[in-house]
Amino acid sequence: LAFVDGAEVVIHNAPFDIGFINHELGLLEPPRGPIERHCTVLDTLAMARELHPGQRNSLDALCKRYEVDNSARDLHGALLDARILAQVYLAMTGGQASLVLGGEETATQGGQARANRRLEGERPPLRVIRPSEEELAAHRERLAAIDEASGGNCRWWREEQG
Repeated sequence: LAFVDGAEVVIHNAPFDIGFINHELGLLEPPRGPIERHCTVLDTLAMARELHPGQRNSLDALCKRYEVDNSARDLHGALLDARILAQVYLAMTGGQASLVLGGEETATQGGQARANRRLEGERPPLRVIRPSEEELAAHRERLAAIDEASGGNCRWWREEQG
């Protein structure tokens, strides 16, 4: 939990994933309590529903709306989904869509008019925690084992190999 302690975790449809995470945390000895004790959870589905009421707000729909390439997303994969969600989140939270002059308050994104909004509240600076060489070696070893066990189908391993 140290890697998320004090962080903001961005999840699409957070209640679904948080239920599983909290269940697993409850199985630990001693129980670690809900994930919300360790980090802030931001639900991009709730955010999208607020920005685009009455519209489809699945991750695929948001990719289309914000012109985020998700063509590599053939199946649900956590690593690829995380990368795609990061791009969607940046687009949703103020990726500048056009040059706005003369005090205009809206920009057009994907054919939809939307207000440029700043995030509310003070946010602490991002804390970057880098893995040690030992952790990196263990990670590479684990990915190699997964790749071997899956018959060479570990996407993460292939991406790390270049």
